[in-house]
Order: sequence, then C-alpha cells, then structure tokens
Amino acid sequence: MTMSCDDTGTSGVRRFEVFTGAGRRRDWPDDVKLAIVAESYSGLESASAVARRYALCSSQLFTWRRLLREHLPSQGIALPQTPAFVPAVISDDEPDQHLPTTRPARKPRRTDGFAIEVEIDGVVVRVSRDADVSLIAAVIEAVRATP
Repeated sequence: MTMSCDDTGTSGVRRFEVFTGAGRRRDWPDDVKLAIVAESYSGLESASAVARRYALCSSQLFTWRRLLREHLPSQGIALPQTPAFVPAVISDDEPDQHLPTTRPARKPRRTDGFAIEVEIDGVVVRVSRDADVSLIAAVIEAVRATP
C-alpha cells in the first residue's frame, strides 16, 4: 500500500514561500498598548479604525480594552458607570404636531424613454423602446454611410 505522504523528504521542493514584514505575532510594549487603547477610547474615530491604522486585528484591540477594564479596579481606579443602553420611555401623550406622520412623496425618476443609445463615429442615436426595427436599421445604415 502506498500513501501520499510516503515520499516525504525524498522528493524535491515544489513550492517555497518567503514571508517578510512584521509577521503575525508582535510584542507590543505596555506603554504603546496603553496609548493605542486610550486612542480607541478618544471618541474621535471607531476602535476598529484605530486598530486598522496600527495594523491590528480589531479583536486584539478589543481584548486589550477588556483587559484594561478588568485590571483598573484592582489598582483602585473606579470606572464611571455608564448605561449600556439609553432608557426607553413609553408615553400616552399625543405625538408632537411638528413631526410628519407620513413619508413625503418620492419624486418620480426621470426617464427619457430610451431603451438604448448607440454611438457611431461620434454620432449618437437614441432608440426608444417602441421603435420599429426596420427604422432603426435604416438610421444606423445611414449613419455608417455618412462620411
């Protein structure tokens, strides 16, 4: 019985890849991690955008953020308690009179009624949907014959 792995080490190398660059595992110093996490909390842009700028996977940045949130209370630093959701308020009051109750009517799209547009030597022929085939052929032949 012969297996596909029997020639391991006996055949020549068929493909060889060289990876250059930073690689997948980088050792980030703690001060750089803190700076990146602080920037992700700045509110100027999304955390994913910050991660992309530093060539990080967004999941890595979110892990750093979670680890920081878990570590701060042990250092005696209290995190502000912010609600995760905005509270919903249900009211029996009448809706505000200034708010529209229906959508504004959409403007109809402008259609020229042309099915196709043909350009031959700088001459544009627009053909409508209901044009006669023999008329179209005659116009195209006339345009081709024009010097």
